[in-house]
Amino acid sequence: MVEISMETILKVEGISKNFGSVTALNNVSFEIYKNEIVGLVGDNGAGKSTLIKILSGNFQPDKGNIYLRGEKVIFNSTTDSRKMGIETVYQDLSLCSNLNSVSNLFIGREIVKNVLGLRILQNKQMEQRTIEIIKTMDINLPSVKEKVQFLSGGQRQAVSLGRFVGWSKNFALLDEPTAALGVRETKKVLELILRIRKEKKLSIVLISHNLQHVFEVADRIIV
Repeated sequence: MVEISMETILKVEGISKNFGSVTALNNVSFEIYKNEIVGLVGDNGAGKSTLIKILSGNFQPDKGNIYLRGEKVIFNSTTDSRKMGIETVYQDLSLCSNLNSVSNLFIGREIVKNVLGLRILQNKQMEQRTIEIIKTMDINLPSVKEKVQFLSGGQRQAVSLGRFVGWSKNFALLDEPTAALGVRETKKVLELILRIRKEKKLSIVLISHNLQHVFEVADRIIV
């Protein structure tokens, strides 16, 4: 059993968001505690994805505040969110199929070395770090140099999840991580979520239309 602390990692207070005359979010408030998995559920069009995009810096709220470990924060971009230790895994995976696992994990975070004013990619260092992340996740990949387009659905999802394994420091936002996966691959992803939470002591917000999956891994559910 994983012990959940009552320390508040994230607090959302009175968040509202309108797109023209359409109200996507209206006065949403909740808290996420340290080392817990929270299921975020609701009907289509309820605003779940809009909320995730606000927390990841894609959108800014019209009203309300966000607090990270007790401090008020403003995410003007996804870069701001990532710098504060928040990783987001979207439903469409956001992977570049023509690139390998290393390039996908480090996209936007490339390790470079300045040589005579030139920024040189440190490919070996990034490859080694990718191997470490994949090993931690206990996922079998033919090779980290294999292009993502040749991987199975579960393997591609694992690469996407590797981003929060490698860089998330506060919490991770998972938007439909089991969508379009088979039964066996779904089971592996759910087991991975539980194991990573336990080992890294991360807080995780899980969005899913599949309530059975939410019941399997979530400590608490927000509707």
